[in-house]
Amino acid sequence: MKTLLRTSVAIALVVVVGTSLAACTTRPATGGATGTSASGTATGSTGPTGSITVFAAASLQRTFTELGEQYEQQHPGTTVTFSFAGSSDLVSQIRNGAPADVFASADEANMAKLATTDLATGWPRDFATNTLEIAVAPGNPEQVADLRDLTASDLQVVTCAAPVPCGAATAEVERAAGVELRPVSEEQSVTDVLGKVESGQADAGLVYVTDVEGSGGKAEGVPFAESSEAVNTYPIGVLKDSANPETAASFAAFVRSDAGREVLSDAGFGAP
Repeated sequence: MKTLLRTSVAIALVVVVGTSLAACTTRPATGGATGTSASGTATGSTGPTGSITVFAAASLQRTFTELGEQYEQQHPGTTVTFSFAGSSDLVSQIRNGAPADVFASADEANMAKLATTDLATGWPRDFATNTLEIAVAPGNPEQVADLRDLTASDLQVVTCAAPVPCGAATAEVERAAGVELRPVSEEQSVTDVLGKVESGQADAGLVYVTDVEGSGGKAEGVPFAESSEAVNTYPIGVLKDSANPETAASFAAFVRSDAGREVLSDAGFGAP
């Protein structure tokens, strides 16, 4: 009888110990960044967070401001700060050490100045296109109909300076049309050109289609055939020295997403 009792106790102990060991080996990890959920998704990952500074071409001011607000709403804990100017000026600032995480250029030529030394691997990537249009006062009081009309001696015309993407595009459409413009001033950004037309300081100016679209009726656009000869492609890149590369890459990807494409398309930008 005693032998039978000892055997029963031993069996019970084996069952208890075995059950405890099984529980220890199958309990899921909790807490910590390395745990995984039942679906195999890593737990503890917070996603993009913190602040980034985006250097972007002046023609992107309206759309990127909207995209920045959308991005912050979708990613609580992030802050997107912008610096808008002519692409060539932004390149100079970056190369002189200005702190930036993302650069969006209005052309490929200015992005190429950074591509080999200053950009993170895998960047830049194209996200939009744009073309030129003649901006005039509402109602087109000077009756400008095409690019050749801008050569009239009594017309006050403004354009972008040659290093700026809209200035390089202006030179291309001049060659395509066989005309030579004599602007009264050459501006360092396309928004400065538009501003002079809106304020009445100029009769006409060469800007992007999107600038006229975003003028809120303060300017009117005159399309011209040669604009198709100078289609600007807009690339975006993450800078190698970014202090927050994860969020920088996340924002750049957001610009290229369907949501970003919708905002850009609504503003008049073409697909890349």
